[in-house]
Amino acid sequence: MDPVSFIVAALAAGAAAGLKDTAEAAVKDAYAGVKRFIQSRYGKVELEALEQKPGSEPKRASLAEDLEDAGAGSDEELLELARKLVAVVDQHDPAAAASVGINLEDLKGASLKISRVEAEGDAVINVKKGDFSGDVEISDIHAGRGGRGQGNPQ
Repeated sequence: MDPVSFIVAALAAGAAAGLKDTAEAAVKDAYAGVKRFIQSRYGKVELEALEQKPGSEPKRASLAEDLEDAGAGSDEELLELARKLVAVVDQHDPAAAASVGINLEDLKGASLKISRVEAEGDAVINVKKGDFSGDVEISDIHAGRGGRGQGNPQ
């Protein structure tokens, strides 16, 4: 998945989860943070259409075009915020990504980095049909009852 497509997918999942009346504060905060960043750095890029219909492919395609034109695909800070948003949505409302048709099962890219994962049960990282031309890095994974500090290695 190219960087702009990933950012748009993260925003769609964040909008689907974070704009619900019942959304967790963490999801709302993560989505609002990405939105503020985009508004401050890419002022002409509008998110309202996506927020109204996060499952709409034409809305996502239009946003992707705007982000691409603005040069957002090479913005490492925006990519990191998008990664964090995906992690928060996955933790608090995993059905939101599925509700907007985002499927990371056939993931292709230059590299893959998974880090800072905490799970109360068993940590399972499952990438199906992944195709990466560069490095794959998985680090800082903590699992087990109680998370960090409860008998788990740091």
